[in-house]
Amino acid sequence: MRGRGLRRPLPAGPEPMFAVHLLGKPAPPVAWDARWLRWPDFRLPADREEARRLLGEAWARAATERVEVACGGGVGRTGTALACLAVLDGVPAAEAVAYVRARYHRRAVETPWQRRYVRAFGSGSGTAA
Repeated sequence: MRGRGLRRPLPAGPEPMFAVHLLGKPAPPVAWDARWLRWPDFRLPADREEARRLLGEAWARAATERVEVACGGGVGRTGTALACLAVLDGVPAAEAVAYVRARYHRRAVETPWQRRYVRAFGSGSGTAA
């Protein structure tokens, strides 16, 4: 599982086999299987149920495939999604933001509502605003 910013060049190494692109508009085409989740910058996913479904798919596929989660800059939305994935993997929701900041990017999960979303994701709702 890796996070990245789509405005940056593709990093060295193997290409992902699956990606979830977190953008306010449709993602550019890629050579691998990818899903677009409408998620405007500095906001939350437009469809919380779809977000839970796609992040669950990414988490499940990461067991056997190289998976990428990406937004434009690779910090706020990507960090929020990675924190939700950490919750799915067993990190307590109250610790998930700190976990991702320590292991991915120190400014991951940029807004107060993104932090609340991660906590709510841990309760199974993922619907906090």
